[in-house]
Amino acid sequence: ILLSCFLGLGLSVAILGPTFPDLAANVNQNISSLSFIFVGRAFGYLSGSVIGGVLVDVMNHFLLLGVSMLATTVGLYLVPFCKKAALLTVMMSVFGASMGILDTGGNVLILALWGDKGAPHMQALHFCFALGAFLAPLLAKLALGPTVSAENHTEPDFHHPALNRSSDADSGVLFGVPNDMILLWAYAVIGTYMFIVSVILFALFLKNSSKQEKARASVQGSRRAKYHNALLCLLFVFFFFYVGAEVTYGSYVFSFATTHVGMKESEAAGLNSIFWGTFAACRGLAIFFATCLQPGTMIVLSNIGSLTSSLFLVLFDKNPVCLWIATSVYGASMATTFPSGISWIEQYTTIHGKSAAFFVVGAALGEMAIPAVIGILQGKYPDLPVVLYTSLGASVATGVLFPVMYKLATSPLNHQRKENRKSEDQKALLSSSGLNEYEEENEEEDAEKWNEMDFEVIEMNDTMRHSLIETSGNSLTDPSNAVVFESSPVNTGNSRVKHLPETRTEGTNI
Repeated sequence: ILLSCFLGLGLSVAILGPTFPDLAANVNQNISSLSFIFVGRAFGYLSGSVIGGVLVDVMNHFLLLGVSMLATTVGLYLVPFCKKAALLTVMMSVFGASMGILDTGGNVLILALWGDKGAPHMQALHFCFALGAFLAPLLAKLALGPTVSAENHTEPDFHHPALNRSSDADSGVLFGVPNDMILLWAYAVIGTYMFIVSVILFALFLKNSSKQEKARASVQGSRRAKYHNALLCLLFVFFFFYVGAEVTYGSYVFSFATTHVGMKESEAAGLNSIFWGTFAACRGLAIFFATCLQPGTMIVLSNIGSLTSSLFLVLFDKNPVCLWIATSVYGASMATTFPSGISWIEQYTTIHGKSAAFFVVGAALGEMAIPAVIGILQGKYPDLPVVLYTSLGASVATGVLFPVMYKLATSPLNHQRKENRKSEDQKALLSSSGLNEYEEENEEEDAEKWNEMDFEVIEMNDTMRHSLIETSGNSLTDPSNAVVFESSPVNTGNSRVKHLPETRTEGTNI
């Protein structure tokens, strides 16, 4: 069910791009003036991540995810009916908030269910997100392609009002049926899918609420690293650079290839596709790699691959062959970093809702800030490969940050292990010395008991000797009073003596 949630999340996030011109026409705006809806959705996503981080610690996980999926469903159904740009922006903000809650809640639930053993499940979760993002443009093209007129898409107009104006938008109506019904169906299909998954989540909430409370109780009593806050801050910065570089390269590699390298648009589109294709494929393969490799090992391999490929991109930025190969390697190297980072930090300190929200916000800020800054710099310095410099700089930053995080995470742990080992040795020594003392005391007690027994036996021997003399004297005078002993002759030395059987005479006990 979680994989289904993140498949829907990928579809919901990526559907906006290919349907953006049709939404602009639906609200009677040009494309450039409507670009602020991306800012509204990003702001809602940040707010939802923070809200989700707070709620996931106090609410049932299945209930929270079900509500967020239901809110996403409502947003997907209403977006095509919006006839005002301001209303569409508000709807996108609410839509983004529900997706932020879903993102944070899904990651936390994976950690709550499987803990530090959930690396394959975390990789599968983020693979489904990438798969949904890959399928959304295909769905939009298959749905919108046959009916959209050529005048709207053969000559994209960024500075003039959209050609296909809506009469409802001109009349001041807030909601109305869109002129292009295929736009409605594209959002309705994804919305219906999200609604079905939300119903299943509500069913899980009603069935497994008690198990969820047990899982939460087991998680809350778990470990906390000595430098917990420092690790979270470094992971915030780590994801800021990583996600920023990923989105920047995926967004600008097309324009970079056409303007800087001189590729044709079809070749540049293929280069963009190879980046996201290797990205999604390696996320799928990482599900199996995570079963035999530690998350830290996967992060190191990813850092090496991204650093090497980005270095080759900078050194051979005019070479088309190197651009194809290095882009493929760079996409593959970036695929596993985010889910591996979450699984890695869980090994050393337990991640609750607020902690997860913190680094998800860092990733969202990187997604917003770095592409915007790079777009401005690329416009000012068109002759420089600013996009490639960004990839190299982010790879260096993540390559430096991870060893620092590893040192902070493991140093107190190693010290604690040494202390635990030392205390265990001390306990072993104390227990062995106590055992020796106990054995010595037992030996002394046994020796004392044997001495006492020997002394009693000697006294008994003297008594028996006198009794035998008296008895033998009586037997001479009265044969009926003869007594037969079943014992062997008695030693009077210091050796151990066999116990004599009890022999009874008339009124006498020996």
